[in-house]
Amino acid sequence: QFIARRVLLMIPTLFVISALVYFIIDLPPGDCVTSQIEELLARGDPDAHARAAELRELYGLNHPLWQRYLEWVGGIFRWDFGLSCQDTVPVADLISERMMLTIIMETSTIAFIWIVSFVIGVYAATHQYRVGDYVASFIGFIGLSIPNFLLALVLLYVGKVYFGLSIGGLMDPEYIDKPLSWGKAVSVLEHLIIPVIVIGMSGTAGMIRRLRANLLDELQKQYVVTGRAKGLPPMKLLVKYPLRHAINPFVADIGGLLPDVISGSVIVSVVLSLPTTGPMLLSALKTQDVNLAATFLLFVAVLTVIGMLISDLALAALDPR
Repeated sequence: QFIARRVLLMIPTLFVISALVYFIIDLPPGDCVTSQIEELLARGDPDAHARAAELRELYGLNHPLWQRYLEWVGGIFRWDFGLSCQDTVPVADLISERMMLTIIMETSTIAFIWIVSFVIGVYAATHQYRVGDYVASFIGFIGLSIPNFLLALVLLYVGKVYFGLSIGGLMDPEYIDKPLSWGKAVSVLEHLIIPVIVIGMSGTAGMIRRLRANLLDELQKQYVVTGRAKGLPPMKLLVKYPLRHAINPFVADIGGLLPDVISGSVIVSVVLSLPTTGPMLLSALKTQDVNLAATFLLFVAVLTVIGMLISDLALAALDPR
């Protein structure tokens, strides 16, 4: 019943979010055709105004905003998100490959954050004030203090100058715009290493600090002392009780990590020339490409509400009460 209520509540929530997103993107003066008209006029094209009228009719800009919104919402159920003003192609075709590459990269980043921070955080908490704890704390402070884009620039420089490697992009140039193959898949996996480390560095550092602090707090409580006095094996005592409470931040962060699958790290994607959805979303917002930007932001909203539901269910499962 709880899951059913939450799922039913998602429908009006997403409807309201989609309306707000669509209307807010259209608030600034002008539209997505304005820049194209200015380019035509700058070139001295005598048919600029006639071409502008054709473009406005093509994108439905002559219709009221509410009518365009209803047409866009109705097309979602047919996987039709309208036309993009940037390339005059359907939004669904434009985002398909970038969405897949983004999901692969961000899923790998989330796995990297969870695995590395879990191992280091637990080790640092169970070896307090030892060399490993100080090393983990140092890594955490470095990861929190260095911006991701700066780390990306440093790795680009080091890879090019000292190793002769071009680590930008998510695949070798010969595989761009080519169908999926074994060679393309291997190339993507090879190019994933640097972006995953760069994007996941700050998230990993923050998660290490939170897990260490929570686990240290639990290890000093009376029930752990009692369990140890009763002769419980150290590993069983750690996993069954304090660790179960300390990993709540991991579970609670699902609602925030899933939207990153779409939005990603925009600045890092630009620096590393990553063909992900982040730079495309930024460009769509700058050019007021309402259909493209609203589609991206709607996916972010969908992943947010799904992530929150998963977090709530997982937290309830972890709660011994």
